[in-house]
Amino acid sequence: MQSRMKNPVMVLPEALQSILALNATLEKCGVPRKTLNLVHLRVSQINGCSVCLDMHGRELIGIKETNERLLTVAAWRDAPYFTPAERAALALAECATRLSDRPDAVSDEVWADATLYYDERQLAALILSIGVINLFNRVNATTRQVAGEWVKSVEAKEQMETHAAAR
Repeated sequence: MQSRMKNPVMVLPEALQSILALNATLEKCGVPRKTLNLVHLRVSQINGCSVCLDMHGRELIGIKETNERLLTVAAWRDAPYFTPAERAALALAECATRLSDRPDAVSDEVWADATLYYDERQLAALILSIGVINLFNRVNATTRQVAGEWVKSVEAKEQMETHAAAR
């Protein structure tokens, strides 16, 4: 597989900086980092984005996520490894990603469940985080980015180091 072009966020590094700044804000809103990464992993599974699956899988491994949870996130409803709060976040992520799958994309039931575990600020962070990962999934799919290539890119390493230093 070969990408159609350099990743657009590398072509427009100002865009990447803006997205990284948004992500940095979202990470400070009280939703556990593991939860955000599980959401990113699940959304990327739905969208079939190998780049984001690779990236967020590595991030979860780096923050000591268990193999059981990594291996079963696609079937989180049937796996006993997820907390009620994580289940609410994953349900919200699935609904917000699969907008056209049902007439009421995010049902009142899914929303009410999420409000049991997350306050308004945390919900805002979850919703924006779901939007950002969907953006990356769509950019990567459209340009046929190759999983693992971002790790080798000098620009990506520099951007990620800058992002890590800002945390």
